[in-house]
Amino acid sequence: MTLDQLRLFVAAAERLHVTRAAEALNISQPAASSAITALEASLNTRLFDRIGRGVALTEAGRQLLPEARAVLARVGQAVQVLDDLHELRRGHLALHASHTIAGYWLPAMMHRFHAAWPLVTLSLVIGNTAEVARAVLEGAADLGFVEGSVDDPLLVQIPVAADGLVLVVGAGHAWAGRTHVAAADLAGARWVLRERGSGTRQVFEDAMTGFGIDPAKLAVGMELPSNEAVRAAVEAGAGATVISSLVARAGLASGSLAELPFAFPERRFLALRHGDRHHARAAMALLEVIRQAAV
Repeated sequence: MTLDQLRLFVAAAERLHVTRAAEALNISQPAASSAITALEASLNTRLFDRIGRGVALTEAGRQLLPEARAVLARVGQAVQVLDDLHELRRGHLALHASHTIAGYWLPAMMHRFHAAWPLVTLSLVIGNTAEVARAVLEGAADLGFVEGSVDDPLLVQIPVAADGLVLVVGAGHAWAGRTHVAAADLAGARWVLRERGSGTRQVFEDAMTGFGIDPAKLAVGMELPSNEAVRAAVEAGAGATVISSLVARAGLASGSLAELPFAFPERRFLALRHGDRHHARAAMALLEVIRQAAV
């Protein structure tokens, strides 16, 4: 039994005429007769009695008709749902993002997307870079956004924005106000850092290695699970840190943080999608919104 056979059966049952049903469906009369015969053979029952040039439903045909209409209606609804998803008239987009991106950059992009497609709902789960990558790999996220690079061949990494990292201390720290900081100073500092697995921590440690400093030998006084906790600890005098300029902005403006003159490499914000999964229209639309915002 096929959907085309059911469509023809319903058309013939409603018109009580195979030729007229064929004309309505834009197929030839022999093809229509053959399809009905094949349907009856597959069900091992007669659905029509041939009466003159027309047809009449048998008892089996009368029983099948409402069921066939229901099946075709459900198929029509499914097609409409898919059309709506493709045209972004409905749908849902599951996002996972690392802390800095989720707290300071992505919400504005989500707002732009929602303004353009208000019937597509968005959800956001926050985690570190490793957790976001895992969510995309497992299919829990349609898109992930991270600050650090991810070493997995199944993940497609798309640069979406750039972010500067700044070296900061609390306003009362001994370094506050310094006009020069050397790499050797960094090696001897007391640090407040994000947890391992975060993009900020990864970029920091890669940069320190580039400066000839072994990250494992640094004096890390605190490892904290959020940007806000790191910033608060540094403001309280717990040590130095390297954080996103987006995170440091409010503290620098208020004077509770002091930026030091030491250049760290700019990092990229990356969107992650699974290379082997279907690319949802909504996900592609959000990436386009982000691209246009960067122009």
